[in-house]
Amino acid sequence: MAEGWTRQLKGQQIEAYSAGMEKHGLNPLAVQVMAEAGVDISGQISKTVDELPVSEFDYVITLCSHAQETCPFFPAKTKRLHVGFDDPPALAANAQTVEESLAHYRRVRDEIRAFVQTLPEVLSG
Repeated sequence: MAEGWTRQLKGQQIEAYSAGMEKHGLNPLAVQVMAEAGVDISGQISKTVDELPVSEFDYVITLCSHAQETCPFFPAKTKRLHVGFDDPPALAANAQTVEESLAHYRRVRDEIRAFVQTLPEVLSG
C-alpha cells in the first residue's frame, strides 16, 4: 500500500520501491481497499529486498516492527526511518467477518496515505 500511495501522490518527487523480508504474495484485501481509494496496486508483486531493481537507496523506511528488527544492512549513506503501522493481515486473522477485516485494511491504508503526504519533508527532520 505504501508503494502505491507514494507512486500516486509523490511520483514526481520520489522513486518508491517496496519489499518485505519474506514474500507473501499480493494481498487481495489490500488490492481491494486501495482500489476503493482510486489506487491500482494489482500490478505490484511481492518481493524481497534482494529482488529490488536497485541496490542503493537514499532512505529506507520500515513500516512494521518485524521489518525494523530484521531489516538488512544498508550503506552508511542510506538513512533509515521507522514509521510503525499495524499489520493488516495480522489484525484480519482475528476478525470475525470480511467487513471487519476490510475495516483494518482501510484504517491502515488511510494512515499510510497520511504519512506519505508528509514526504519528502518529514525525511529532512
